[in-house]
Amino acid sequence: MTTMTTDAAAARSAAPRAHAPGAGFATTALTTSRRTLLSFFRTPQILFMGSIQGALFLFMFRYVFGGAIGRGLPIDYVDFLVPGFLTTVILWTGMSAAAGVAEEADTGVHDRLRSLPIPRGAVMTGRSLADGALVVWGIFVTAIVGVLVGWRPDGSALGILTGFVLMFVAGYCFTWVFITIGLVSGNAQAAQGMSMLVIPFSFISSANVPVESMPGWMQPFAANQPVSVVINAVRAHMVGGVDQLGIGHSTAYWTVAALLWSAAILVVFGLLATRRFSKMR
Repeated sequence: MTTMTTDAAAARSAAPRAHAPGAGFATTALTTSRRTLLSFFRTPQILFMGSIQGALFLFMFRYVFGGAIGRGLPIDYVDFLVPGFLTTVILWTGMSAAAGVAEEADTGVHDRLRSLPIPRGAVMTGRSLADGALVVWGIFVTAIVGVLVGWRPDGSALGILTGFVLMFVAGYCFTWVFITIGLVSGNAQAAQGMSMLVIPFSFISSANVPVESMPGWMQPFAANQPVSVVINAVRAHMVGGVDQLGIGHSTAYWTVAALLWSAAILVVFGLLATRRFSKMR
């Protein structure tokens, strides 16, 4: 709570200076993003939690459960696991966005910003850019931990780079889900609770185990929900193709599907968040 209060206080004190009268969309978005990023650095707990959660879960699954879960896979379990965990970092890190946005709304920061002659949509766009940067940081730290625990991607340099780009794109789009949660939740505690409703998407997915190992009634959802689709695309690029994975479609198919899911999430939740921010009282 102290972290979130500090974040909100910093944003509130910066609000009058953050935007010149009549500032354009890009200027407003970049200024808001810069102020939010500075608040992250003033409260290093945010950076720490944004990097440690995914790394801890990766370490646990690699050494506690990996021996049992990884049996029968066509590739080493660590090479199967790490791309999935890198992708689910999007969700674990994104939760802080919901709490931060809710805290700002609860303490009147958003009221102050809406009173300024600036584009309403640019405020949340700037917030999403800052939270997207935090997601990138979490992926970077988790990737380093992955290498330390034995991850050695077999894909080409271009394939590995493409996998990371897909994660960054999906990560930015998913931040809008958590921003929307923060705007509708009412306070930071409620935002944290509501964010937990998104976390099952990381477990009922292809992140940790093959979908085929799940109950038959669960498999259609697990195979086609957006987190699994992004994971399959990332994993296909980093492993070097789908032949070793048995995921039913080509690398190109999963890549296009991941981009379409990301675009749909961005459009739907971007509009919802912008509309909610504009109409809040």
